[in-house]
Amino acid sequence: MSSNPFDLTDDSAYGRWRDAKLLHAPRTLADLVIEVRDPRHLTKVEHAALLSRCRTANMAIYAGPDLGEDRTVPRLFGEQLGLRRLDHNPGADEDDITALQVVTGDNARTDFIPYTNRPLHWHTDGYYNPPERQIRSLLLHCVRAANEGGANALLDHELAYLLLRDKDPGYIAALSTPDAMTIPAHVRDGQELRPASIGPIFSVTPDGHLHLRYTARVRHVVWRNDPAVSAERSDCAPVASIQAAIAALVQILATTPYVLHGTLAPGQGLVGNNILHDRTNFIDDPAAPRLLYRARYYDRIVDTDLG
Repeated sequence: MSSNPFDLTDDSAYGRWRDAKLLHAPRTLADLVIEVRDPRHLTKVEHAALLSRCRTANMAIYAGPDLGEDRTVPRLFGEQLGLRRLDHNPGADEDDITALQVVTGDNARTDFIPYTNRPLHWHTDGYYNPPERQIRSLLLHCVRAANEGGANALLDHELAYLLLRDKDPGYIAALSTPDAMTIPAHVRDGQELRPASIGPIFSVTPDGHLHLRYTARVRHVVWRNDPAVSAERSDCAPVASIQAAIAALVQILATTPYVLHGTLAPGQGLVGNNILHDRTNFIDDPAAPRLLYRARYYDRIVDTDLG
């Protein structure tokens, strides 16, 4: 029988995984950065270095040349890491790549904070997607940075799991319940544009990878209302209150030294297995407003040699 570090009854597998995870956890943003000659055409050395970072931290940052508004960059870079199944969300363009920039006027995108200069609180991308369209990985490519602000905080979701489980395994059990978090339907002008999405915060994929679905927003999110949830399965740790588990996660995000901070510069990009991230507010240069390309995938990063 194979061991699983995300099985709450397998303390031995968890202990081994935990030790390795903490040993290799990056402590500065520089630990994630790989210089690349051209993100559209990685060398084998560059590819291996990027995969090494993703293997230990679930994310990496590439630093390449400023290629202007070349929209092929995220698609070609992603394909080299096995990322091909792009999510066509309402904000995406015809190529399934989203241009993240401030949008004004009568536009459906103005309903969403990523298209404003306001801060984005902790989240994973696509937390409102249905189970069959969960976002497994994310790519952000910087075309133009803001004149001021627009910095990101990053945290490997596996480290969030580890820190929360160390506090109380019951927190993990609570956040793994099938209806832990509900995102209400998105309705605009009386028309339902997206149905309600109900699901767990933590889950494990069929191939054994940890997945996180989370938002720190207090509006437009409904937590399962059970101040004292009883254990629902005999094969797991007692289930704690979801409210207590969320409070513990919020504290971890605010205090852990494993959070990394930085701002992408033109030509740089972040790729990761849908790790936790946020964004500060920013001030644009009117002559050259902030622009990032975002690609969301149903695939995880594939840990194979470059063909």
